[in-house]
Amino acid sequence: EAVNALRVKHDYLFTTGGIGPTHDDITVDAIAAALDLEVIIHPDARAILAAHYGDQLTDARLRMARTPAGASLIENPRTKAPGIRVENIFIMAGVPHITAGMLDALTGTLQGGRPLLSETVGCWVAESEIAEMLAMVERTHEGTQIGSYPFFREGKVGTNFVIRSVDNDTLKTCASALIAELAALGREGTLGGI
Repeated sequence: EAVNALRVKHDYLFTTGGIGPTHDDITVDAIAAALDLEVIIHPDARAILAAHYGDQLTDARLRMARTPAGASLIENPRTKAPGIRVENIFIMAGVPHITAGMLDALTGTLQGGRPLLSETVGCWVAESEIAEMLAMVERTHEGTQIGSYPFFREGKVGTNFVIRSVDNDTLKTCASALIAELAALGREGTLGGI
């Protein structure tokens, strides 16, 4: 249910874990069921594992060649057991450094959105003192998000506000508005953060 809800709502769906050699690795089965596909031993995955393991390719290790029918493989430079792509679903390993290698193998193959840009405004103020103003600035600048990151330095409380947007003009306008609102409260906003 989760796979079917998410895959239609998003451009890409990534899963991690559950594609290993043991009985409890059921991600391939669950995704195949969600897509109403048969689970097969992918011939290319079998060949990769056979080349890697040689005569040590056991039935358990062969489980790592199982894919939903029609899937393509994602290179795994670390342990060779491939990840799987079926439709817009990417089925990756659960071990973070193995997943990182699989993600590297996908570089340049996924269509990305516009880059997320950021601008930081710092101020010697407790975030709780300006919480309402901060929310108002974000609301009035559609397409922005403002994160608030307090710190304690030099015996004082300060906060860095990180503004994010995919539009540079919107980002700059929001940063200027935040600095102006801080000034109206008698506070100095520092572009670039503190």
